[in-house]
Amino acid sequence: MKKIFSLILVFFITSCSTASQFGTGVNITFDPRTIGMQIDDTIMQKNLNARLALAEKKYFISIQSEVLDGRIFLSGKVEEPEEKIRITKMAWETKGVRSVKNAITIKGQSNFKNTAKDILITSQLRTALILNKNTKARNYTLETVNKNVYIFGIAMDAEEKKEVINEANKIYDVEEVIPSIYLATELSRTKL
Repeated sequence: MKKIFSLILVFFITSCSTASQFGTGVNITFDPRTIGMQIDDTIMQKNLNARLALAEKKYFISIQSEVLDGRIFLSGKVEEPEEKIRITKMAWETKGVRSVKNAITIKGQSNFKNTAKDILITSQLRTALILNKNTKARNYTLETVNKNVYIFGIAMDAEEKKEVINEANKIYDVEEVIPSIYLATELSRTKL
């Protein structure tokens, strides 16, 4: 029994990216999920990342995944459209998955100028969320692909969700905002 407890403790220590942040990218001081939900999401993310790395070592660096309440968000770049399909399939095969959002792009479909604009849009939105007192910027993963902004995270209430989307729509050059923002009350284990 002590071995199992030690193994679990080591797993959590190594899976935390900082003292207060789990691998899912959401700061636990603002995270309304239970510790059990956070553990489940972290395990799903680690499982998917390991399977991706075993399939192709380059995916370890080129593909990022986030998991919130069994919902997987993928981003990054691949060489061929078939790779994007393969990665999406692997995400859907992850035990416990509820949905998969795919923002993976194909290399060569965007140039340096477009990539620079995407980085600028993401930076402006991150700054706007940090400065906005009605939003908890740490609860969101932001990705901009070809001027389309993907937002993945947890809002404490409907007002915060609306505020985050409004901030994204205010940014110059944004063509579309694609939110995957879940309310704390929508999380599966908070429902009775």
